[in-house]
Amino acid sequence: MATDSWRPMKEFFLNVTRYPRYLIALSLGILQTLVEPLQGRRTHPVTAVAVVGALVSGLLSLVLVLRAMVAPAPLG
Repeated sequence: MATDSWRPMKEFFLNVTRYPRYLIALSLGILQTLVEPLQGRRTHPVTAVAVVGALVSGLLSLVLVLRAMVAPAPLG
């Protein structure tokens, strides 16, 4: 009977451990989808400038959104 009381907790922790793997798989899939079309265009300098610009603007947007979420400015 004692082993049956731990079963829900075991199932809970198994379920929780799936989410980081899902996040990693999702992130790698998105990264592969973004990188794959650019591999054929690696030799063009215009593509390199566009990729660097997209990365910088994406990271800047992410930083600004996270900063606004963590420490919102007072309204008054």
